[in-house]
Amino acid sequence: MPRPRKSLICLQDTPYYHCISRCVRRAFLCGEDRFSGKSFEHRRQWVENRLLRLAKVFAIDVCAYAVMSNHTHVVLRIDRDKALSWTTETVLTRWHSLHKGTQLTRDYMQPQRRAAMSDIQIQSVMATVAVYRQRLYDISWFMRLLNEYIARQANKEDACTGRFWEGRFKSQALLDDAAVMACMAYVDLNPLRAGIATTPKASAFTSIKRRIKAANNNEQPRCLFPFLGNKSNTADGLPFSLYDYLALIEDTARQLRVGQCEHIDVSHSPITIQTGLPHNQWHAMVQGIETHFSTTVSLSLAARRCHDK
Repeated sequence: MPRPRKSLICLQDTPYYHCISRCVRRAFLCGEDRFSGKSFEHRRQWVENRLLRLAKVFAIDVCAYAVMSNHTHVVLRIDRDKALSWTTETVLTRWHSLHKGTQLTRDYMQPQRRAAMSDIQIQSVMATVAVYRQRLYDISWFMRLLNEYIARQANKEDACTGRFWEGRFKSQALLDDAAVMACMAYVDLNPLRAGIATTPKASAFTSIKRRIKAANNNEQPRCLFPFLGNKSNTADGLPFSLYDYLALIEDTARQLRVGQCEHIDVSHSPITIQTGLPHNQWHAMVQGIETHFSTTVSLSLAARRCHDK
């Protein structure tokens, strides 16, 4: 029996989560349907556009993503403090960019109408704002507004009704830096494992492609949670070097390409050293985040699994 979502998302444990949504239909979310010959490849852009738009509205950062043929992967980071710092006007502006809100919240955003509102009406607006504020750092709401939008678009295009997604999204709590880095690599390398790309740079509709393209200009994508390196304050970014991550991704991609016939040692990587992940555990985690772990991922769980083997 599935556990309640509220028991899976705990900000006291970690702000980082890996979320997976799978399509229920025979017809793909994206790609080409070999039965009808119809291409759904354009839907990848739907997902990417919607995902990155929501990240601009919510107090939730996108660390990694991959839009596959029948499922999506995202690694998200919740910034509750950011949401709590927003003014009432900021909360309403953000929420109204996605929903109409209530008549009272719309009136509140117009100075002349606000001036005519009673104290009880203002109190009602404040209570509604508290609800909206909480939703804007809630992963369940983030995924709901992503998946419902795509389902409606697909249903409209297919001229049908009914469920588009298999069920509620699956989530995994990433409890430490090792889990976050390994899960990001798992997501970024998903197209290589699936055989639809040969290099990270060629992986369409993924965060890694965006990061590589930006890195070629000595930049980082504004739409993604940045790498800040070994800085004392990394609250607004990942505590690793972007170029160390890209090098580690390339080494891990080579391991995926050669399989077991050649051993690629990543123990020299500053990231595996910094996180304390031995190279064998790194490869095991990157290849088996979904299959080897349930609702939580951590270095200690990875070490225990390797010891059991």
